[in-house]
Amino acid sequence: MKLEGIHHITAITGDAPRNVDFYTRVLGLRLAKKTVNQDDPTVYHLFYADEHGSAGADLTFFEYPGIARGHAGSGMVHRIVWRIASPEALAFWVARLRRDGVGLEHDADSLRFEDPEGLPLELQIAKTTDAPLVAAHPEIPADLALQGFDGVRAYSPDPDRSRHFFEDALGFAPAGDGHFEVKGEQRGSFYTLDRMATPGRPGAGTVHHVAWSSAIENHEAWRGRVIQGGGRPTPIVDRFYFRSIYFREPSGVLFEIATLGPGFTPTSHWSVSGSRSPCRRSSSTFARSWSGP
Repeated sequence: MKLEGIHHITAITGDAPRNVDFYTRVLGLRLAKKTVNQDDPTVYHLFYADEHGSAGADLTFFEYPGIARGHAGSGMVHRIVWRIASPEALAFWVARLRRDGVGLEHDADSLRFEDPEGLPLELQIAKTTDAPLVAAHPEIPADLALQGFDGVRAYSPDPDRSRHFFEDALGFAPAGDGHFEVKGEQRGSFYTLDRMATPGRPGAGTVHHVAWSSAIENHEAWRGRVIQGGGRPTPIVDRFYFRSIYFREPSGVLFEIATLGPGFTPTSHWSVSGSRSPCRRSSSTFARSWSGP
């Protein structure tokens, strides 16, 4: 029984129109769905992914209009890493982001930058046999596009605190210096803990939680494994598109284990007035202009 890498990552935005513009127009992801936070229906929930809304490429945002920027600290994810295929893809993204005025750093294998609210992002040339998870975009050739998550980096005051839980309860494979591989039969990703004891502040531009993929038939067993490892998971929650449990790993990062299915259906994919990138407007007007639940 193994987890199939990252299922989705959920972050926070204070400005949905700008968020949609950046992740669809600039990064070329598909706006797969707009709905609401099931635990707080006053909060909009944006889903970006590949063309099919696949687990492994699903970045979501809760929108709290006007919320102040936060910053990552101990017990928080501080960087999201996507896969790209080649040096040619890296060069493409360096040029594209510079044209859009995005500040960046890069070397031979990776490119680091922030979204408009300061969320740290990275594109990494990845050697993998996993299927690429790509969204169609008129300006981004498929072989140069983002191909799904490679992993996340988080902060911990003591990375070794989480090691036994990761290895014994969750089946993470240690790869040295706070780095773990999470690899199933179909897909994998990494999780890395970097040392930091300073607290962070949740807000716009921070990650709320990271979810790991489970086969539906193993979901209850994973809950038992978390309990046996000393975790305190929630009961199984039906999120309609998948089922979930939530718990904090020993370093404090909020984890979710989500099932691979039922998933989004074709009728769950929404657009805004037929466009990939809506014009900028107030969040309330923006929300009312959308169709869907």
